[in-house]
Amino acid sequence: MPGRLLRGLWQRWRRYKYRFVPWIALNLNHNPRTLRYVPEESKDKVISDEDVLGTLLKVFQALFINDFNKQSDILTMLPETVKSKYHNLLSVQHPRVKLLEYRHQQQNTFKPEEILYKTLGFSVARATSSLISAGKGVFITRGWVPKGAVVSMYPGTVYQKYEPIFFQSIGNPFIFRCLDGVLIDGNDKGISKVVYRSCNGRDRLGPFKMSDSTWLTSEICNPLAVGQYVNNCSNDRAANVCYQEFDVPAVFPIELKQYLPNIAYSCDKQSPLRCVILVALRDIKQGEELFSNYYTIVS
Repeated sequence: MPGRLLRGLWQRWRRYKYRFVPWIALNLNHNPRTLRYVPEESKDKVISDEDVLGTLLKVFQALFINDFNKQSDILTMLPETVKSKYHNLLSVQHPRVKLLEYRHQQQNTFKPEEILYKTLGFSVARATSSLISAGKGVFITRGWVPKGAVVSMYPGTVYQKYEPIFFQSIGNPFIFRCLDGVLIDGNDKGISKVVYRSCNGRDRLGPFKMSDSTWLTSEICNPLAVGQYVNNCSNDRAANVCYQEFDVPAVFPIELKQYLPNIAYSCDKQSPLRCVILVALRDIKQGEELFSNYYTIVS
């Protein structure tokens, strides 16, 4: 019995150590590829915020159009100019079909991962990592990712430096620390899951959802929201993606916020919502696993 318990604990540690900050820090000298140096003036930006925003809007609009038969309550609340925009997008994709007719006729929608492939030319998904005992990882399941493309998002509750996260952090390998100390809890289980769902319900405005909670389930609406399962690189597996922080602008379309996989712990509206996206450092082919740099040193 003790032997079985020890073996179980050892297996859990071998999976957890790839996300355990002290272990990574102690092994930096043995694993230089976990470090990424960026100049201070770059603010850790690989691509511009405009490019990030453009990609997210492109994917979210495609998801919105694909879910059109479920958006009737939202559409009735939108200004005519916004409705016209979606009517034009729909006309391009489905000529000779009117907006209202499409809402009634649409029966077979595409899966979110298919929408991602049609929009960006690739799809991503969680699967067993190629690293021994590393648990889950994220793979390119279809197509290929060009260098500089947004390939994933890191979902979770966003905490400011002064906000309580102690109990959520116990045994939690999914807490991401931004350069300015903001924390994102990407755990989809336990108290972290309860907190996110609570904040998600708190911020809802009638039919408008301010964030996406489906990443907590097996039926994910935003196929990019798997970034918390990207494993750290190693000496044998160089990083092919890196993290980049992105603050959601105030002008972000309210009807598309339902696909944002992040939500603020506090109702303080003074700070923009922080998101973290993963950007491809090189072209990534179908079948490859994503590996990131957990440590960034700003020089």
